[in-house]
Amino acid sequence: MANVERRAHVVWEGDLPGGQGNFTTASSEAMTESPVTFASRVERPDGKTSPEELIASAHATCYAMALSNVLSEGGNAPDHLEVDAVCTLDDQALKITTVDLDVRGRVSGMDQGQFESATQQAEQLCPVSNALRGNVDIRLQARLEG
Repeated sequence: MANVERRAHVVWEGDLPGGQGNFTTASSEAMTESPVTFASRVERPDGKTSPEELIASAHATCYAMALSNVLSEGGNAPDHLEVDAVCTLDDQALKITTVDLDVRGRVSGMDQGQFESATQQAEQLCPVSNALRGNVDIRLQARLEG
């Protein structure tokens, strides 16, 4: 199997506190010339995204795919999954410290214990979790819904 590459392109002008930039998801062009500033990163977003928001989005999406696969391979394909991710930046140290994953799912034929076991297994298989693990504290909450 070949390696899969995805690309992004960023243009930045100015210094860190007063500068501004934009990025394009160059492989898909799903997001083009999306604005970013340091102020929107550490203060108010004001309609701009941040690396932390993009990491949270990537992690939640990747994790949902991993969990769907774990559940399906175990014979319990999910009816519905929702994953919220919060990526926290320590703005003093300029370090991403945690990602909190809050997982809710409807899965026929499973109890809470089985669901929690599957969510832990998926976290270990998730490529984004594996990229972050050891540098960022990943905290997982799982709730099976009726």
